[in-house]
Amino acid sequence: MDLRLCLLLYFGEGPSGVEAADLGVSSSYSEVRLVGGPHRCAGRVEVRLDGHWGTVCDDGWDLDDVAVVCRQLGCGPALKSLTSKVYGPGSESDPVLMMDVQCQGTEAALGNCSYTDPGYLCQHDEDAGAHCQAVELPTPPVRLVGNNTRCSGQVEIYYDGRWGAVCGLGWDLTDAKVLCRELGCGSPRYVTHHCSKLSRSSAPVLLGQLDCTGREASLTQCQAQAWEGRHCPHHRDTGVMCQEPFALQLVNGPSKCSGRLEVWYDGVWGTVCDDDWSETNAQVVCRELGCGPAEPLAPKLQDRPRFGQGTGKIWLDDIRCKGTEKTLQNCAHRFWSYHDCTHREDISVVCQMGPYCMDRQERESPMCHTPSQAEQMRIKS
Repeated sequence: MDLRLCLLLYFGEGPSGVEAADLGVSSSYSEVRLVGGPHRCAGRVEVRLDGHWGTVCDDGWDLDDVAVVCRQLGCGPALKSLTSKVYGPGSESDPVLMMDVQCQGTEAALGNCSYTDPGYLCQHDEDAGAHCQAVELPTPPVRLVGNNTRCSGQVEIYYDGRWGAVCGLGWDLTDAKVLCRELGCGSPRYVTHHCSKLSRSSAPVLLGQLDCTGREASLTQCQAQAWEGRHCPHHRDTGVMCQEPFALQLVNGPSKCSGRLEVWYDGVWGTVCDDDWSETNAQVVCRELGCGPAEPLAPKLQDRPRFGQGTGKIWLDDIRCKGTEKTLQNCAHRFWSYHDCTHREDISVVCQMGPYCMDRQERESPMCHTPSQAEQMRIKS
């Protein structure tokens, strides 16, 4: 089966008869952190509810509650439940948000546990603390496996001190956007719940019912349910294809600043057609590569330098840059891979070797030019 044919947009439709309430999903979105301790896995407990950070009252606070905090933070086992006498009280400007927390110890996040709103019944001299075994998180604590590229595959997340898969119940485009951004990839192109070309993760399913708002910096900050030991059929595997990050290079030339222009798109290198190519386009390329300004273009195409023909994809044609773009992909152009060219028309670019400088003060610095160019440079008022 072609990979693209089996990648379907999937918006979290559960199996028949299963509602969110049956799965115990909390309606409150929560993040948690430990503050004032010797490392990230020990300190005063602070939680973010409905966009506001605050502390947790130590009334009823016990080791089961600490276990959930430790798991949510990716730390080791819970060691101690503590009071404010150990890590100090929270800021008076922050509210006490939770009291009488009652976790079973298996929840994925502190916000999934039952608790009461303390109102004015609890002050900061009763702020709860937690001490977990210190564990360093992998960076990033998420990955995509099974497709030989970091930007597509089955989702795995580091949780409870180990790598685990994610059940696709609740997995949707918003969750995928958080993941792709965290991995440094582009926007999600496909969200999958089954694809034969993606190898299944061999890790145990540890999480399900992920619920991201889209604003999170990491998938680990999204609301989720602990899922180990619960049923998750194969067709609910969670996968995603993020757009590969754009890149460009100059090849077959004497240096990284001279050569045939190639761009990286959709995981494949391809060339650029010389139709309507301008010096303004070349300046954008040189700046993006960190080279010096582009050499002036000869009026006739046959007089311009060429560094051989490419093979495979011709990605771009009819590019029209304004000159202010930070990257070539932001310039106007035809749809990707739409062109009327052959590789005989592959464009080459020659930039000066010095770093690219934008304003006049920078241009006057010898650092912006090679020594021979600096000697000839004359900046007029």
